[in-house]
Amino acid sequence: MNIVVLGAGAWGTALAINAAGQSQSPHRVTLWARDEQQVARMRAERENRRYLPGIALPPGLELASGEMDLQQPWLADAGLVVVGTPMAALRGMLERLVGCTAPVAWLCKGFEAPRDGETSTGLLGHEIRARVAPDLSAGVLSGPSFALEVARGQPTALVAASEHAGVRDALVSAFHGPTLRVYANDDIVGVEVGGAVKNVLAIATGLCDGLDLGLNARAALITRGLAEMTRLGLALGARAETFMGLSGLGDLVLTATGDLSRNRKVGQLLARGLSLQQAVDSLGHVAEGVYSARTVVQRAQKLGVDMPISEAVVALLDGRLQPNHVVATLMGRNPKLEAM
Repeated sequence: MNIVVLGAGAWGTALAINAAGQSQSPHRVTLWARDEQQVARMRAERENRRYLPGIALPPGLELASGEMDLQQPWLADAGLVVVGTPMAALRGMLERLVGCTAPVAWLCKGFEAPRDGETSTGLLGHEIRARVAPDLSAGVLSGPSFALEVARGQPTALVAASEHAGVRDALVSAFHGPTLRVYANDDIVGVEVGGAVKNVLAIATGLCDGLDLGLNARAALITRGLAEMTRLGLALGARAETFMGLSGLGDLVLTATGDLSRNRKVGQLLARGLSLQQAVDSLGHVAEGVYSARTVVQRAQKLGVDMPISEAVVALLDGRLQPNHVVATLMGRNPKLEAM
């Protein structure tokens, strides 16, 4: 299979490395970046020093740059196209892929920021695709995964989610291997909600850890956060069991507790007294939870879904709550049944 990965950030590069580096792989893998200078450096150094320093690019991994259109030879005969850009760029990439006959999948997790004149709330990836490229056979590759560990070949399990069986099959065929296990799931709504909300909840758990509130508090936040995630997902048409799987509980636990989590790091830095801008600038990478938190809450409020942890995170990011007041606000809520 000819696999094209569009976007040479950490996650896109890691997947390209994994697919191209499988010794038994019959795949041809091309990694594309818009920045020609970045690609020139990657060709010369055979590594993506900006995002994955110290990880060698496999000899068989091909690199491309410049204009991205369906007439490019490296894209015209693709058997699978993977979009590895942040959520903010997904719409534009899908618009440029209109007419593509190969399966398309994106890696980003989150909600698109609301667009004036189109909708009062932001959209998930599959909702964007339905609006701008409804004829694409598309889906998402998600689950608990740090790019660095995938690039190193450490064991990882992911979920290929799509309403199209051909997309799920293509993703499994492309990436399932000795170090990467890929499960198929047709509940793309649930998989995308899990991937979006867990980033917001990771900011809360990072704050909890940064304030040294203890493991009891962290466990409570993760568990009650999973309940929030599930409520929103069900309201949007997802299945409950999806949230007990890799893209729900699995991704939440990883992002909320792992030291490589950028969203958790934002919460920790806010707890230390840094401003939101200082925290984001220090990362050097996108923390999707910062940009998706408000839309998560907007979608929930529009649907009448109670999400107090996510609401507290938004208040923290907006400066309406100080770090030490977030916990007091959550702990001061009235008692309720756990199942509610």
